[in-house]
Amino acid sequence: MSTQIPRFEDDFGSTYLLVKPGTFVMGNMSINSPRRESPSRNVNITEPYFFGKMQVTQLHWQSVMGDNPAKFCEGWSAGLRPIENVSWDDAQLFVDKLNAEHNDSLRLGLRGIWRLPSESEWEYAARADTITRWSFGDRDSDLDEHGWHAGNSGASTREVGQKKANQWGFHDFHGNVSEWCLDDWCDDYSDAPSDQSAMKNSESNRKVHRGGNWFTESDSTRCSARGSSQQNISKDGIGIRLVWQPN
Repeated sequence: MSTQIPRFEDDFGSTYLLVKPGTFVMGNMSINSPRRESPSRNVNITEPYFFGKMQVTQLHWQSVMGDNPAKFCEGWSAGLRPIENVSWDDAQLFVDKLNAEHNDSLRLGLRGIWRLPSESEWEYAARADTITRWSFGDRDSDLDEHGWHAGNSGASTREVGQKKANQWGFHDFHGNVSEWCLDDWCDDYSDAPSDQSAMKNSESNRKVHRGGNWFTESDSTRCSARGSSQQNISKDGIGIRLVWQPN
């Protein structure tokens, strides 16, 4: 995406970039794909959305919620590190409060709502028109330039936006903290939707998170890699990135 792509800043200094509709192959196309990342399939993104250029920071969270549950909250720059140690349920409370108290302004002449991304929206933006293991290519030796993981994080989260952005201008999709999605966890994609809607599984109390984090190995930071956790459990490797959906 060029610098001319529509974008806006929220009340907390976070930038959101427009993601335009398109079609992509979601999942792992390798014959050795883990079951949880297959079968790969074409997914149609039909509705545009604005996606956070970076992960939600501790400062952003604290400004809205009045507390900071993050584990890595020490030091002068901690406010610029991603929020973590928040459950999926906590994230929903954060989104609800954003919509109730901080959503009066028009954004580029539009009204909309804050929410978490669906899995397909997350992977579409993470891939940024690529079909490689990561948005930057297939070599994990290049990961250090693009994300924080077990091999370079120093056993901690890091300030957002320090690593190279992907081709659409988004930072930290590969590591730092994994990001909660709307979707219920399913063991594979056999019954997954072919549009940008979230996957529903009434028998699951687990939610999907994507992107890997500061303590995972490189394989977990790939575009198609998936993780899950109980929706009421908070962990120091899981945070959030926001979608703003125009009405």
